[in-house]
This record gives sequence, structure tokens and C-alpha cells, in this order.
Amino acid sequence: MASPLVRLFEMQPNQVGEFFALLTERQKSESRDRKPYFLCRFKDAKRTAGTLIWSDSFHFDDCEKTWQIGRFYRLRAKYIDHKEFGSQIELLGLRPVNEKDRREGFTEIEYIERYRKPPEEAFSALCSLASERLLDTSLKNLVLYLLETHREALLRLPASPKHYYPFAGGWLEHTLRVAEHSLILAERYRTIYADSQPPLNTDIVLAGAILHEIGRAVELRPSPEFFDWTETTIEGRLAGHSILGRDLVRQAGALFPELHPHLLKLLEHVVLAHLALPEWGSPRLPAVPEVLIVHHADDLDAKMEMFQRCLRNDPSSRDFTERDPILGRQLWKSREV
Repeated sequence: MASPLVRLFEMQPNQVGEFFALLTERQKSESRDRKPYFLCRFKDAKRTAGTLIWSDSFHFDDCEKTWQIGRFYRLRAKYIDHKEFGSQIELLGLRPVNEKDRREGFTEIEYIERYRKPPEEAFSALCSLASERLLDTSLKNLVLYLLETHREALLRLPASPKHYYPFAGGWLEHTLRVAEHSLILAERYRTIYADSQPPLNTDIVLAGAILHEIGRAVELRPSPEFFDWTETTIEGRLAGHSILGRDLVRQAGALFPELHPHLLKLLEHVVLAHLALPEWGSPRLPAVPEVLIVHHADDLDAKMEMFQRCLRNDPSSRDFTERDPILGRQLWKSREV
């Protein structure tokens, strides 16, 4: 490989070039006629592209035995903008990044998605929100205890590995926005339904919003070997972040015996049921209105980030973006208003 380097996100349809990219997915499967293949995805800061490595490919053995998710590679490939599957590459050559690349200027930070709000700043803002707006002292202490206990992991975790805020610090950025929006909605609906019995509990909404995905701290583990990457733990594969989050809240609750038992039960339920729908992985349907607020604030912020990232990262000058593989659609970007 000796061609001039390009950026994956700048490549045009049918262009052949060499570029650095992070391997984010490697799944083995079979075609209908039982021919083995790997579905692989590579990404840089603004584009993710897929490729199929068939069993008769020159790359199949290396893909199966040596390619590692979370590692950067130098690729030579043809870029394809597929109408149905979006960004694809036809792989012509690949090798791991080496020290020569680094001496010539390669740095991982240039090829990964970045936070909009620095993680340390987001963590501080989240703690301040809990300290200033939670009225029940025991509930406040429980929330702050869990944040501080898992601080180092939360500074590095994405909100989700692939879909929304999929970058280091994404958990904090997403959670802060969900908490802020949930509080606004809770205060608004508490005013609208002032005669509700039992009354809408804004403390539970805010605490639940802050901790709704605290289970990610157990479900995902920042990789000690690979840059800006997380691995799913055994516990994460067996239980998922909602159940793991409920367990963390329950365990922490034992440290604060003065906390009203109903507050603890409510908080556990918000964390357990915030996904709301079984098809989304929710172990339980929402049984209290506080869950609805957190669920919709969470869903809206996740989808808004996915839309904005698609619009921001699309390099073309066409009316619509490339088909986004996560959203499963193209977005209109040439509008004038």
C-alpha cells in the first residue's frame, strides 16, 4: 500500500483509495446456500461502511483469525453508495496500523466521533443537577453515590455501542440531556395534573432519568487494549443494562436505610421499565407515569442525536443524505427553511 491517503467519509461513489478506519463489527453468518461469510463494518469520525468477506475471499482466514474489533486498520478499498444498504466498501487490501503510520502522523483521535460536551464537564453538570434539584436528601445521596462510584467508567462509556452517542463520553452527554428534559416535563405535567393522586413525583423522574442507564457501567467495560472501545461483559450479555441498573439501585439503597421504601421501589421500577416496550428489551411495562416521562425523553434524545449526526456527517451535496444504516433511511437536507 503506497497510494496517497484519503478519508473514508470524503470518498465518492466508485472511488478507490487508502484510508484508516476502526473495525467496529465482525459477525459470521451463512448465505441461503450455506456459504460462510463475515459482515464487517469500518468507521472513521463521520462515516460507517460495511463489507462482506466471503469464504472464498483472500481476506477470509485473516478476518476469522486475526481481525479484532476495536482495532484501527489501513485499508485499500472501493467506496460504494448502495441504494438499499447505504455506505459499502469493496475491500482490496488491509493491514493493522503500525508504528510507521504513527511516525507519519496517524493518531486515533482524528478518526473517532467526538463528544460535543467534554465528559468531565458533563459529569460535573449531572452531579450539580442532582445536588440542586433533588429534594429528598436520601434519594439525592443515593444518586450521587452511584455516579461517583462509577465515575471512571462513565467518563469513557458511550450511551450505546452502535446507535446513539456511540463514542467515549456519550453516556454522560445523553444522560445529562435526558435528565434536563425529564425535569422540564415533570414540572409541567405536575402543574397540569395538580390534583393527581398520587401526585407526580418530580424527584423520582429526575433520579430515574439520571440513573436510567446506570447499568451500562456493568454491561459495558472500556477496553484496556483498544482505543475508544467497549466490550460487553458476561453480565451484560446475560441480563442487559435495565436489569443490571435495577440491581445497582437496589444494592445502593441498602446503604441508605433512611430512604423511604416506596421511593426506592419507584426508582427501581423507572430504571427497570424505562425502555417501556418488550420489543425494545424492557423487562416490564411502565406501571407509574414517571416512567413515561423518562422513556420519551430518552427516546427523543437518542433519535435526535442519530438524526443530527446523520445530517452533520453526510459529505454529499445531494438533496438527501446517504442511507443511514442505523436509521434505515435517507434524510432530506437541502430544504431552505
